[in-house]
Amino acid sequence: MPLRRPDREPGDSRWSSRWMGLSGLPGLASLSGALAPDSQAGRSNLMQMVQLRWLAVAGQFATVVAVHYTLGIHLPVAEMLTLLLVLLLFNLACWIRTRWVPSVGNAELFAGLLVDVAVLSGQLFYSGGVTNPFVFLYLLQIAVGAVLLPARYIWPMVWLTAACFLALTQWHQPLRLPDLAGLSLPPHYVGGLLICFAINASLLVTFIHRISGNLRQRDARLADLRQRAAEEEHIVRMGLLASGAAHELGTPLSTLSVILGDWAHMAPFAGDPELRQEIEEMQVQLQRCKAIVSGILMSAGEMRGEAPALTTLHAFLGDLVAHWRRTRHAGRLEYRADQDLPDLHIISDVGLKQMIDNILDNAQEAAPGQPMLLRAFAEEDQLVLCVRDRGPGFLPEMLERLGKPYQSSKGRPGGGLGLFLALNVIRSLGGHLQARNLMNEEGGGAEVEIRLPLSALVPQGLADNAAHDG
Repeated sequence: MPLRRPDREPGDSRWSSRWMGLSGLPGLASLSGALAPDSQAGRSNLMQMVQLRWLAVAGQFATVVAVHYTLGIHLPVAEMLTLLLVLLLFNLACWIRTRWVPSVGNAELFAGLLVDVAVLSGQLFYSGGVTNPFVFLYLLQIAVGAVLLPARYIWPMVWLTAACFLALTQWHQPLRLPDLAGLSLPPHYVGGLLICFAINASLLVTFIHRISGNLRQRDARLADLRQRAAEEEHIVRMGLLASGAAHELGTPLSTLSVILGDWAHMAPFAGDPELRQEIEEMQVQLQRCKAIVSGILMSAGEMRGEAPALTTLHAFLGDLVAHWRRTRHAGRLEYRADQDLPDLHIISDVGLKQMIDNILDNAQEAAPGQPMLLRAFAEEDQLVLCVRDRGPGFLPEMLERLGKPYQSSKGRPGGGLGLFLALNVIRSLGGHLQARNLMNEEGGGAEVEIRLPLSALVPQGLADNAAHDG
């Protein structure tokens, strides 16, 4: 998909600092922390309960007045309106609390539901108990609790409402209805009501919690996809900067190559072995820089005339280790390939090389001058690469945010991007990366484990042949 050209050139430092510095602004960090969903959920739930309680107060008041004065059914109006006044004052206090408190806990929401159940039980006590058709409003309290609260709160609510239901079968003031004068509910009917209530309450809690769990999993998945989309956008922006820098570095690198070539043939330099060795080292590092620039341009689609090279897994890893040793003279790398590692035909991918190089470079910088180990083996149709060093290991906060941009122990601007890019290359191949600290007889260290599906490395057209060779 073609990329939209930015307003400034990719090489413009002002353009790059504009977007690269946003994630480090303390103001944005504090704002995102203040607006965290977890800190706002309780307050929002309390506001919903306040609104629902206003409706309950209005509905109960209208029902009491209509039944007593319109239908002519005598009710203890004074007692029932007193309960409504208590509920109204309690709800007013809750509404004031939502204006001043930034967050509300589950225990407070549970206490509010207990007040609702107590007031409803009092209203039913004065209006016929279980003979009142509004007795199943208990299920509304259970449903609200099942949506807002975890199971450790809602199951006690179920048992409490069931106990209130059972108590109202024995203790209540009967409704004075002309049609029911002298009649009472049979015990079997009351028992059936209680069983029906218990079944409905249990099913409500069970299925509402399951549906809420499914919704939370969906939201978590969407949040993960949004995070990956943001990271991929970050990579695209860095790609724009990298391609612009590669264009600009081409000319000075070529100039340096010509100058070094001329120096190598000059008598003062050619006659001094130490100077000649240093010039050769400079030429090696210059060739490495030119290879990196060429890889960036090829990844950006500007060298499509060069076909990807077909190689084998053993040759790819062997060449990669040899190149790393040749270009990092201070590095001491031991390479082990298990005998069961299949020698499949794979594509020599520049991104895969750079990803492994980044992991090795990080290990070398963590423990300069110390020996490192790269082990390659196959496990359950996966290529496993383990890089071990003898450095101080990862900090706990680094392990928690592994692979996030600008998370680095090196203490310099822009640090942490190597592991961030490596992790995204691994994800694009369907693999995953793990890091851990080691505790062994050699004094500890750290290990980074890369797992890649072997099928993702094999060219699609040669998949059957590669499987046969393996």
